[in-house]
Amino acid sequence: MKTNRKSRALRTGGLSLRLDPRALAVTAALLLAALTASVVLIGTGDFPIPASDVLKVLFGDGNPGQEFIVNELRLPRVLVGLLVGASLGLGGALFQAVSRNPLGSPDVLGLSQGATAGALVMIVLFSGSTAQVTLGALAGGLVTGLLIYLLAWKRGVHGYRLVLVGIGVSAVATAVNGYLITKADLVDAARAVVWMTGTLDGRDWKQVWPLLALVCVLVPVVLANARGLRMMEMGDDVSNALGVPVERVRMLLLVSAVLLTAAATAAAGPVSFVALTAPQLARRLTRSPGPNLLPSLCMGAALLVTADWASQRLFGDGQLPVGVVTGVLGGVYLLWLLVTERKAGRI
Repeated sequence: MKTNRKSRALRTGGLSLRLDPRALAVTAALLLAALTASVVLIGTGDFPIPASDVLKVLFGDGNPGQEFIVNELRLPRVLVGLLVGASLGLGGALFQAVSRNPLGSPDVLGLSQGATAGALVMIVLFSGSTAQVTLGALAGGLVTGLLIYLLAWKRGVHGYRLVLVGIGVSAVATAVNGYLITKADLVDAARAVVWMTGTLDGRDWKQVWPLLALVCVLVPVVLANARGLRMMEMGDDVSNALGVPVERVRMLLLVSAVLLTAAATAAAGPVSFVALTAPQLARRLTRSPGPNLLPSLCMGAALLVTADWASQRLFGDGQLPVGVVTGVLGGVYLLWLLVTERKAGRI
């Protein structure tokens, strides 16, 4: 396919980056949208704070009352939302690129359900603390990712086999989750259901720092292997011929995607459809081939923070968990995507 758009290559030592002006502009716009929505969300609540005052507090020039509300009550929740959305957007882009399938997201492949199973084990069987539930979700996501990889392996991991195995594992994990709920007492069951919906309520700095540290470690690792991922979209044989260690890169990126998804699920519960929709929306905005990793990351952050604002402001006095809003919007998008893929003859 021919294109008139120009891209530039930036080389620094042994590192080479392909810069697409439109993709850079879209990434910058999505980042600005995410930050703007964050400022608006911080000012939203029973005690409204104008956006100008929110910015003053964030830059250390607010009054004590506003500083407490912003820094202790609202900012941690918004940061968790940004980090969870960014992690899901990037994780979804990695899964879709590796599987070469727009349906290859953690929601479909069973990673979110596996992380949920790990969390439910800690809630239902051990009445675990918040930290133990977080560790359970991480362990569940990692075990599920390893299981999917091993079951999908046959002289390498190929896209459709990965998706089909993931769908099967997802069904099993969903059944396990349902069984665990039926075995829980009323208090633990209520706690589990709220967590399973996906929510940012009650999030504080304890959730921010581990997720921030993981994102700071994994994002550079992923971006350093972006060229290999782009080559892999042309097929394993071509990639090997071009000197890309396909299985090593694929394994590294899948582990990174699993960790990002599991950490996001541990921090906010299984927030549905962000990992599915963010990469697709980012690709449609950039109109650029390839995995669109940074645009997907920024799109995920913007989507989740905007959905959290909608869950607090658009439903009267009651507040919905953010997972309900993303589930409704993502479900509509999934139906549209399935119809589009069917018309194109790809499914």
